[in-house]
Amino acid sequence: MKESTALEQSVHSLETRTISTFGYELIRETLLPEIFGKDTPEILYWAGKRLARKYPLANYESLIEFFEKASWGTLEIVKETKNQLDLELTSPLLAPRVKSKAEHYFQLEAGFLAQQIELQKEVVAETFEHPVKKSNRVQFTVKWDQNDPV
Repeated sequence: MKESTALEQSVHSLETRTISTFGYELIRETLLPEIFGKDTPEILYWAGKRLARKYPLANYESLIEFFEKASWGTLEIVKETKNQLDLELTSPLLAPRVKSKAEHYFQLEAGFLAQQIELQKEVVAETFEHPVKKSNRVQFTVKWDQNDPV
């Protein structure tokens, strides 16, 4: 039987810990773009999809909880139609990124959402991000085609 890593244990734990905003942003906003260069958006989207496959979630409630535990922010479902899900993400950590960075800095979350919805609905899904500078929020649109099963 495989032993769980500390990360896997923390995801399933209800324990709340304080993380350093500086440390989080240092890795996410400085180190990763330095390493990935112009390929940062694509790699972050792919990485989000990989994380989602490693941590599959059964429903929207689990998805919202995961975002909180990962310190990605508060995720809210705004609207769902037959082939689309609109979500909104808020967090104090988002304000500087929404105001100063290009859209691709939310590709990790976008890829994660795309893969989770793909797993839950069993159809190919894609996520688009829409930072809203005036309200320091990020809106995500997940689209899928019922005729395109995985």
